[in-house]
Amino acid sequence: MTQSKTVFLNGVYLPIEQATISVMDRGFLFGDGVYEVIPVYTGSLFRLDGHFERLENSLALTQIGNPYSRERWRELIMPLIDNTKDQYIYMQITRGVAEKRDHAFPIGVKPSVFMMCNDILPFEAKVAGVKAVSVEDNRWSLCNIKAIALLGNILLRQQAVENNCAEAILVREGYVTEGAASNVFAVVDGILITPPKNNAILGGITRDVILELAKANRIPYAEDILSLDALKTASEIWLASSTREILPVIELDGDLVAGGNVGRLWQAMNGLFQNYKIAYAEEHQNS
Repeated sequence: MTQSKTVFLNGVYLPIEQATISVMDRGFLFGDGVYEVIPVYTGSLFRLDGHFERLENSLALTQIGNPYSRERWRELIMPLIDNTKDQYIYMQITRGVAEKRDHAFPIGVKPSVFMMCNDILPFEAKVAGVKAVSVEDNRWSLCNIKAIALLGNILLRQQAVENNCAEAILVREGYVTEGAASNVFAVVDGILITPPKNNAILGGITRDVILELAKANRIPYAEDILSLDALKTASEIWLASSTREILPVIELDGDLVAGGNVGRLWQAMNGLFQNYKIAYAEEHQNS
């Protein structure tokens, strides 16, 4: 018999089947909340302070009170983790349960907090490369908030699914912003380029690590605007996210990228990233 998953909900650890929320929770009614995803490698929470910083930024921009200190968050996360696996923690904080459905912020409500841990499953297409499609970025202008209201991203990602692609690369006024659930990198004229952090993208923690590794290993890089036209001339295109790490794109909009082969720089960066993960986990074991 399969053991039930344990989750955290509003101060209590319980089987996921017993975890329930009120239909008056503003996360349910409005998508009024934020979330964070933290990889866990053999018990070590990966780049935890960076994830906390992004969570705190999302909470501040949405004016939702942070229920816990960083240390308390860490203490609450640890019982959910299996130290023998690579996993990820999903954290969700909504504005809470109000007495009535009203767009205005309710006064005196307590945020609702939910957390669960899932296994990071192998992504077999990672080594061979994936297909992507470019689509118009028609979302709102505060994409730097990691909000649970993801309908815009979902509709754009579905376009990728319907075109047998792994991801949708979003384009606004001719310039690449990000993927529907990832950050975008491109190698153009030998330089690794990713769009700069602003309110048009959600700055990823994996994105930050890639830039740090590029700097440390003297790989030419730039945080700069990236047009769709330039992207289509790139010798390599990557997608970066917490659960899929760094994915090479070998086909964009039906055209092969560099002949449909995984690039040498991706191979080098993926190796650097894997080594960094191992070293980080050993240094931050059980933290």
